[in-house]
Amino acid sequence: MPDALADVRKWAGQPITETPIKGGLSHRIARLDAADGQRWLLRVLDPRVSEAGLGIPLDQEIANTLRAADAGVGPRVLHRMPDALLLEYLDGTTLDAHTVRTLTGPIAAACRRLHAGPRFVNDFSIFDKLDQFLALCHTHELPKPEGYEDLLPVVADIERALAADPLPTVPCHNDLLPGNLIRCGTEIRIVDYQLSGNNDPAFELGDIAAEADYDPDLTLRLARAYFGRDESRLTSRVRLNLIMSNLTWTLWFAVHHGLLKEQAADADFDYDAEAADKFEQAVRDLDDPEFGRLIDDVRGSRPGPPHPPHHHARRLE
Repeated sequence: MPDALADVRKWAGQPITETPIKGGLSHRIARLDAADGQRWLLRVLDPRVSEAGLGIPLDQEIANTLRAADAGVGPRVLHRMPDALLLEYLDGTTLDAHTVRTLTGPIAAACRRLHAGPRFVNDFSIFDKLDQFLALCHTHELPKPEGYEDLLPVVADIERALAADPLPTVPCHNDLLPGNLIRCGTEIRIVDYQLSGNNDPAFELGDIAAEADYDPDLTLRLARAYFGRDESRLTSRVRLNLIMSNLTWTLWFAVHHGLLKEQAADADFDYDAEAADKFEQAVRDLDDPEFGRLIDDVRGSRPGPPHPPHHHARRLE
């Protein structure tokens, strides 16, 4: 942070006051107030995050942040440094899960703007990311929820179903937890492109639904608002991606806690509890009798025999 601050002071040519902002689990962010009254956001990128597989390479994150700004959804990039960005300060309200559940229309509109913008410089697959995290857990002997690997055949079923009739990929944020959504007047702006990449738009929606704990009816409303029509196949696609969000980000927290212990300690955040909670939600949805119908809907096949429920413990090994 000191080097980046010095760079900004030189660029601005005036005194700068820094106010660290809590809440980020990976990179460091601060509000900067200039002597002339201007206000900016400084985002200092930690290379250990991408090195641990917890984010895309820094050059890709910077490039995608610029493209999201071009789409009119991300904050404008005012000054670029090798490992930091000086961004437009969005004078708005950071959303929480409750508010995300009340703003399906504006959030869907923000996603459509991002997805219609310039393509990102990299591609992203939630299935590849899960495989990557699982390999890191094995290599570093990191704990994961008991019974996690028993679900891998079901993950393969979901991947085959989604691949049967894929949607065109679009530039996606891929990590739309409520804190990455800023309400500015009537619009929603999107920040933090740490996991961005071209992806299935249904994952973007499923991830929003997972992070804000949408029920099936609310997930339907989000899918309808985004796609502009009520189509069971599309809603089922979003709901399968909701499950994949919870399953994959379960391991994100396990890897972050295991490989970036210093960051985890500074964040004052219970990574194990968050991993367990996401896994519990994924198991809940896999145990739902509707799960088999979601697979059949997306695959475009006739309903098959009911899928057996998946009963697993909810604790870390």
